Amino acid sequence: MPKGQIRKALSGFYYVKDGDRFVQCRGRGVFRNRQISPLVGDFVDYEAENDREGTITHVHERKNELIRPPIANIDQAILVFSAKEPDFHPLLLDRFLTVIESYDIEPVIILTKMDLPDAEEKERLARYSEDYRAIGYEVFHVMKGDESLAAELLPLLAGNTSVLAGQSGVGKSTLLNTLLPELELKTGVISDALNRGKHTTRHVELIEVNGGLLADTPGFSSLDFNHIEKEELSGYFPEMAERSPACKFRECLHTNEPKCAVKAAVQSGGIPEYRYTHYVQFLEEIMERKPRY
Repeated sequence: MPKGQIRKALSGFYYVKDGDRFVQCRGRGVFRNRQISPLVGDFVDYEAENDREGTITHVHERKNELIRPPIANIDQAILVFSAKEPDFHPLLLDRFLTVIESYDIEPVIILTKMDLPDAEEKERLARYSEDYRAIGYEVFHVMKGDESLAAELLPLLAGNTSVLAGQSGVGKSTLLNTLLPELELKTGVISDALNRGKHTTRHVELIEVNGGLLADTPGFSSLDFNHIEKEELSGYFPEMAERSPACKFRECLHTNEPKCAVKAAVQSGGIPEYRYTHYVQFLEEIMERKPRY
């Protein structure tokens, strides 16, 4: 049976890439009964009706799946935050990082507009960048007119299925236009997607770029923790996950428990205090969530 990957979903059709061709497919009716909804990024089996049309018969197991945007099997999230206008907020970045980690997606952090802050602000941003690099995240700084940008960032896309995310106004579309001028000329879709109006048809599409796939989507619109349990949260903070096994209690929440290795690391400076503060805020949010039945 032929196999392929869904690269676009639109108006009830799924466009499956199989080798060098696209096959327009419908989902099998039985999927609805089983509450299975094929997603862009899914690897599927399909029955070919002819060279251009078919029916999806099986969806292979997913590495991960997102609800907003509806997409599966993402390897990497490129998080775009501005240094200024709007100002950089580590709380919002940590929220993105926590959600992305929970879906087993590798984050990459890009700080744009690094030519705007004054010397004192640049020093503060440099400290944040070093903190996140020490945790294990890649952090890139982008300045206006940086001609080396494409050479530095395009390799990130190779071999990965990536989604772009970040708050409004941080320069995502400018970044894409700098990185992918040839894609802009070919399709005109990615930059448009980042500025879609509320009443414009929205769809998700994976586009081949530099040996990888980039999702044509406005990015994460859901940053809640409804899918995360309180015992899981610290596992999505890599520096806490590393130290948790040394805590006295196996399900230590790193708040009031004695002999907590995470709190000890905060006190010694091994974990930035602001990261721990954000963790406690997120934990309180999860614990105040209404029970699900």
